[in-house]
Amino acid sequence: MTLVSITVCARNAENWVHQCLESLFSQDYRPLEIIAVNDGSTDSTFERMKIFKEKNLTSEINLTIIDSDAKGLSSGRQIGLERSKGQWVAITDIDCCPEPNWISSMVSVCEGYQNEDVMAVTGRTVFDEGNTRVSRLRSKEIRRKYVGRSRVTTLANGPCSMFRRDALISIGGFNPSWYHAEDMEVSLKLIQKGGTIIYSPEALVNHVAEDQLFIFLKKRIRDARAHVRIIRKYGFYGGLLPNGTSVKHDFTDDAVRASKFFPLLVLCLIILGFISQSSRNIAIIFSIIPIMIVIHPDSRLRILWSISLWFGVSMGIFDSMFRKRGH
Repeated sequence: MTLVSITVCARNAENWVHQCLESLFSQDYRPLEIIAVNDGSTDSTFERMKIFKEKNLTSEINLTIIDSDAKGLSSGRQIGLERSKGQWVAITDIDCCPEPNWISSMVSVCEGYQNEDVMAVTGRTVFDEGNTRVSRLRSKEIRRKYVGRSRVTTLANGPCSMFRRDALISIGGFNPSWYHAEDMEVSLKLIQKGGTIIYSPEALVNHVAEDQLFIFLKKRIRDARAHVRIIRKYGFYGGLLPNGTSVKHDFTDDAVRASKFFPLLVLCLIILGFISQSSRNIAIIFSIIPIMIVIHPDSRLRILWSISLWFGVSMGIFDSMFRKRGH
């Protein structure tokens, strides 16, 4: 059997350490090694990792714990990659709990392909619906993202994927300077190298509910900011295969839809400002549009989401101007 290494990076995640590591130890695939990287946590994350290891000593699974300075997720993934010994290296997030057959499902999918150079396999992330409007929206949009995804895809999603170690190292692995979207960056590099990424819908990873509005908006700013880097490097329509074929970016459709809310609202307000005083009926009709948008709670959330995306884009442009964060 082929050794598979699972890497997970954590910062200030003390409440998720046990459940995440427990789910990794519950994988039905062997042989397996787990590498947990503490990325400069200021809470008890590192201590809880050590406690878990002391209570789960086994000859079946080797758990390696690495204490690192706060360098970011991409750097943490690279540390895990460098310490790994497996032919395949899987990545997940500390706020995730993979199903027991996560690794075995991905391993079975990548076997038996004669005409494809499979360099990565990606599963499916399921977000808990939680109890808030934000968490339900996030769960719904992530679920929609996977509908109709083809067997061959262009993105090995960070929380639920594994990569062939030699292929990942050949492209330089995860660059510590990258600001987020490290999974998208390595995916495009592997595709340009001639590799194939296979989607395995049975390889499920459960994600905790994203229920706080502030965290939700902060992450959307982060996403948009990082995607500016991707667009700068690979263009608006994606990267290129060795044969010159264009590979479309796997940006989520929900973000594309949400990004339109803020500009449309601004446009409505501008139109209102230019409508003459004599055209009151038209003014009333146009005024209903932004009012109805603002009144509905879901629409208010989408407007905030849209504003966050545009703010993230502006930050990404600033990064690119000063060659920061992987640009």
